[in-house]
Amino acid sequence: METFHLTRKQMATLLLSLQGSFDKTPVATLQEVWAKSHKADMEHGKTLGAFISTSLPPIFEKIIKMKQTGEGFSLTDIVALGNQIEYTYYSVTSVQNWVKRDFKDLIGPPRIGKKYSVDQTAVLFIIDDLKATLDFESIRKLLTLVFQNPQDDSDDLIRPLRLYAAYSYLFEELDKNNDQVLDLAGHESGKQNHDHMMEHMIKKITDSYVQTLDSLNAEQREAVSNTVLIAMVSVQTTYFQSLARRFLNATLFLQNLGTDS
Repeated sequence: METFHLTRKQMATLLLSLQGSFDKTPVATLQEVWAKSHKADMEHGKTLGAFISTSLPPIFEKIIKMKQTGEGFSLTDIVALGNQIEYTYYSVTSVQNWVKRDFKDLIGPPRIGKKYSVDQTAVLFIIDDLKATLDFESIRKLLTLVFQNPQDDSDDLIRPLRLYAAYSYLFEELDKNNDQVLDLAGHESGKQNHDHMMEHMIKKITDSYVQTLDSLNAEQREAVSNTVLIAMVSVQTTYFQSLARRFLNATLFLQNLGTDS
């Protein structure tokens, strides 16, 4: 069976639709994601067969059945949703620790009855991305600077879901060929030390983005720009970590395979 994973940009779009901040319904968003990766099947009249061979995770089944936007998620839902993002792995235990201890003040209590809001879900997804490059204390300081009081949305420099969407969209904008590696323009063969070019490229696009945030002053825009940059670098790091784990697991699993015990 084929698995149904989403890029971060696609997940951000899904969350926006779940929040009612997007012009498409959650179902339409999922349909678009699936159709994008099955163009050939659809062109050859194999749409039904292709979809039947797709393993639709229970969390997507739940979203398809939702009758309205703005519904909350349990921690189990959030973990299931997070595990549909490519190159990620969430565990219920870890997320429970974040909510109850490590990032309790940052996330706050459930906002929709006993369930968490879409913005709180986005905070958890952001934390998971940032932990690829930052320790927990650094993540707390950075996100507290951006979100300030988690109980008061009005003091956010940028709302959590908007931040998640920003770096997810910008990452794909700089990865035109979808090879999970940011495309570096102006790379001259034979020359060494191109790290400054990568830094300049990402900083340029994040600075351009924050210019659209009219409500912020120069210092606040710099804080948001740097946060988006850090998140983009973290997403890049997440891919390489996933790649390393895959080869480690393959190496360990294949040891002595086929030999007599």
